[in-house]
Amino acid sequence: MDYCNWNGKIVKEGTAIVSADNRGLRYGDGLFETMKINKGSIEMANEHFARLWNGMQRLQFEIPKHFTPEILEEQIWLLAKKNNHSHARVRLSIIRGDGGLYDAKNHFPNYIIQTWPLPDNNGEWNSNGLVAGIYTEAKKSCDAISNLKHNNYLPYLLAALQAKKEQWNDAIILNTANNICDSSIANIFIIKDSIIYTPALTQGCVAGIIRNALILFLKKSDWSIQEKTISVDELLQADEVFFTNSMYKIRWVQRINESVFSNSITQKIYSAFVPTIC
Repeated sequence: MDYCNWNGKIVKEGTAIVSADNRGLRYGDGLFETMKINKGSIEMANEHFARLWNGMQRLQFEIPKHFTPEILEEQIWLLAKKNNHSHARVRLSIIRGDGGLYDAKNHFPNYIIQTWPLPDNNGEWNSNGLVAGIYTEAKKSCDAISNLKHNNYLPYLLAALQAKKEQWNDAIILNTANNICDSSIANIFIIKDSIIYTPALTQGCVAGIIRNALILFLKKSDWSIQEKTISVDELLQADEVFFTNSMYKIRWVQRINESVFSNSITQKIYSAFVPTIC
């Protein structure tokens, strides 16, 4: 039996922990971080907690003085130990408490921590490549909260359902201008004529931890990297495509629709970058 952590109390998975009046349940009033435990540490913990704190401020949470990254990290380790997870995916969810749309009882953050074991080969180079498709039924807005990992996740959820139906590994999300945003679980990079491109944050994509780290790494390593608007045609005509997220770091995309992509530059980037953060 696995356990989860609710506001510092470790309980069995499946235990009821919120009421029907909870704003997180009613309105998706909250946000989350997905982190990776590996080799006795939480990878890029400082970056994850900085993004989380920025998100809480954007969503107007009132953060008590005793609510700190150090406390949350301690609670993550307590749960991982209880679950006997030494190599694991961690989901840290922040939700507001009870109340209606205009009458929240308070604006303090409540948290839920969950952990799941990861296979030993998680994050290794995916030599077979991913197969992806483009999801078009629900679009991602470009607004003040679009770069956050907030709990209003329906376009991503629907894209993931479409990917499962079509037997894709992942689905690509478009923004309301019909340009490339991100995928259901990752940021997107393309390579054309040896230049690396990724959608700018103005395009509505999540401000990914690995996305940002990779951009900084590429700039320091004298690669040509640009953040810009990327059309569907530019994506499909790219030489190479890869996805990034905190669990897998870099994954090569072998095919999107009828377009097939190579991986020679992507593999070089993977070999140079991934060891620096693992």
